[in-house]
Amino acid sequence: MTTTAPSPVSSPAANPVLRVAPASPAEAAAHFRASLALYADVSAVAAALAAGGDPGFVLLDSRSTESWDQGHVPGAVHLPTALIPERAAALLDPAVPVVTYCWGPGCDGATRAALALAELGYRVKEMLGGFEYWAREGFAYETWEGTEQRAADPLTAPIAGTCGC
Repeated sequence: MTTTAPSPVSSPAANPVLRVAPASPAEAAAHFRASLALYADVSAVAAALAAGGDPGFVLLDSRSTESWDQGHVPGAVHLPTALIPERAAALLDPAVPVVTYCWGPGCDGATRAALALAELGYRVKEMLGGFEYWAREGFAYETWEGTEQRAADPLTAPIAGTCGC
């Protein structure tokens, strides 16, 4: 009879992370590839806009006029989610991908806007972090009073350089 030594790692049943086994590498790769097809982060959007020229997408702020006036990404198109069905065709080219954003990670407004646009036939991504992370990462934004910019929050953005991801 052969015995094996007990593993120094606790059993998966006792571990809340591994209570449900990780997906296979192939399943994980498909999931994360799909995720990257649906989402863009704030720093990637900022880099694309800062590169000059046509970024290859339209950035869409799906919030109310009051929220837009409080602060929005320079160059964004303002189209509140509720108005997408009636105004999208006049403001957006169906051949150009749209990146939506709303307030921040606690708001699903950008998701609802992306869904409305996708249902109308637009290719769409959602900007993770929304306007909150745009401002927190230290990027300039426009308000009804003019351009503003805050120092980068060290909890959300590297103070110097890039995060390297």
